[in-house]
Amino acid sequence: MGEYVIKLPDVGEGVAEAELVEWHVKIGDLVREDAVLAAVMTDKATVEIPSPVDGEILWLGAEIGDTVAIGSPIVRLKVAGEGNVRGGAAEVASKAEATAKAVEVKPEPAPIAPKAAPKAAEPPAKASPSVAAPKSARPSSVAGAPRPEGEKPLASPAVRLRAKEAGIDLRQVAGSGPAGRISHEDIEAFLARGPQLARATGLAPKDGVEDIKVVGLRRKIAEKMSLAKSRIPHITYVEEIDVTALEELRATLNKEKRGTKGAERPKLTLLPFLMRAMVKAIADQPNLNALFDDEAGVIHQHEGIHIGIAAQTPTGLVVPVVKHAEARDIWDCAAEVNRLAEAAKSGTASREELSGSTITITSLGAMGGVATTPVINHPEVAIVGVNKMMVRPVWDGTQFIPRKMMNLSSSFDHRVIDGWDAAVFVQRIKALLETPALIFVD
Repeated sequence: MGEYVIKLPDVGEGVAEAELVEWHVKIGDLVREDAVLAAVMTDKATVEIPSPVDGEILWLGAEIGDTVAIGSPIVRLKVAGEGNVRGGAAEVASKAEATAKAVEVKPEPAPIAPKAAPKAAEPPAKASPSVAAPKSARPSSVAGAPRPEGEKPLASPAVRLRAKEAGIDLRQVAGSGPAGRISHEDIEAFLARGPQLARATGLAPKDGVEDIKVVGLRRKIAEKMSLAKSRIPHITYVEEIDVTALEELRATLNKEKRGTKGAERPKLTLLPFLMRAMVKAIADQPNLNALFDDEAGVIHQHEGIHIGIAAQTPTGLVVPVVKHAEARDIWDCAAEVNRLAEAAKSGTASREELSGSTITITSLGAMGGVATTPVINHPEVAIVGVNKMMVRPVWDGTQFIPRKMMNLSSSFDHRVIDGWDAAVFVQRIKALLETPALIFVD
């Protein structure tokens, strides 16, 4: 038998360390070749670490949440054959085990202590049947449930009224009187204990605390949000959009299942229309499609428009990126959004698909609320937030008519984007979405 050490492999170009987010094995497990041992994460990309050999787990080199350097040992296995360890830890462990066996000494039995002389029997105290126990020795009212389920507590009408007014369940009060009868003194003792453990409502306070370590994607999100809020002075601009015409056009286009070349078209949501509107608005204001290196004092203004789509997954918030939205039509945008969303939810999105955005869209769908204050995806300078669509009465000059309305809540880096520029950008998007035919006009 030999020992095989598995080290953390290179999980990405330029990556020096990764965070351990999940163990799939424990010490003593037998694993097969290619079985997944652990999962590590870097830059929101999760990578599974497989076993290159069959063997038994002897040692795990990190705990969940630890940061492990590339090349560090993370698993040690016992394998058939020589393994990949020559001397070192395996040899030292083997020698130590042999030495321990050679010098093993059985413990001597402990000496038997002499028996103590029996004490003289003391006469039992005689209890007087005519004298009641002192009040301090009576049953205490601090007991949780002093009587069996269904047993009716004994108490006078005055005591019952007092308990009702105080919200006390008499079944939880131990009585100190004959046959467990509850007195006013028992009520006072129960109240003196502080917060009642059970009231007449049947509800009781809970004091348990569960400590949950912030690891993996949750920790990455926390770090990213803290960085964005600490460095970026946000300005948020909220505008109401009438999307009635857009929704009618979207429904009409979705009836056309295939394009001119016969290819099946993806179902259109609001997002592809918003993406194309943003592309047109950015053409007029390219300073919105930028990354701000605040340490160097440089704004990197990009020609390619790479739109991040904030998506909620079972493990947390990720931002898959639709690259080169300026070169995609509305159906291509829809297809790419669907593909990336599925990859993000299944955890198969690559590091490249989760990075490189130059501006971001965030949407809570039907849970979007009336308005939000989106946090900018640092180091970007703008984020567009989609709120819930609702039918509202709108005055057309002569009467109120029902219209489908939706708010856009957009945040901007106020260090490089003035309020006027932010308003112009949002108003341009509003005009395009309210007259959606303009989205298709070059």
